[in-house]
Amino acid sequence: MLAEAFGTFWLVLGGCGSAALAANFPYISGSDIAPGNPFGLGFLGVALAFGLTVVTMAYAIGHISGCHLNPAVSFGLWASGRMKGAELLPYIVAQVVGGVLAGGFIKLLVAGGPAFNVVMSGSNPLATNGWGAHSPGGYGFGAALLVELVLSFFFLLVIIGATDRLAPAGFAGAAIGLSLALIHMISIPVTNTSVNPARSTGVALWVGGDAVGQLWLFWLAPIVAALIAGWVYRNVFASSNG
Repeated sequence: MLAEAFGTFWLVLGGCGSAALAANFPYISGSDIAPGNPFGLGFLGVALAFGLTVVTMAYAIGHISGCHLNPAVSFGLWASGRMKGAELLPYIVAQVVGGVLAGGFIKLLVAGGPAFNVVMSGSNPLATNGWGAHSPGGYGFGAALLVELVLSFFFLLVIIGATDRLAPAGFAGAAIGLSLALIHMISIPVTNTSVNPARSTGVALWVGGDAVGQLWLFWLAPIVAALIAGWVYRNVFASSNG
């Protein structure tokens, strides 16, 4: 449980921290990325940051907890027969605690600094998730629901498949991290990318308002998609491999 808490802290700090602190650097009040800005990470940098957190933690704590870092992953592995039901709640609690602590740490870093007004006044303060006015690209609820369902489904298929006993040994962390980076490249403009309820909760609780009001979607969609992916892998893909 400690490994899951530390790992989720690292994911939220690395991913949401890079989005809040470095995506629009140098900070320009009242605008997005400055034209020709050579320093800000932008969407691509943030996507890679999320992927790198998973790659690094997969090899650091994968042998301890399995490196779920995400309630949807835990549900998906349970649905695929890889996890006991009694372990679900402790894993999820540890993940959420780690995410919330990381969200508070990010807010502490920006509090009182030159980035505070920019980070906290945009459509996605502290890299929160949302739709409508809180979608970076102005996408509505339907698009948000679809993208979170589909990308969470494929994310779980990658995770379950890459960790299958028949998969090449030692490469799961790289495959999973790269898939998370790809997911962010697709969906940051839509929802600011969740596919992870703990990541969404970790920053939303420090922002409040609509960030919390819209949080339910970023629990429901990833978990439903993960349950479907777990069932599909267990009953379709795994059964065909004997």
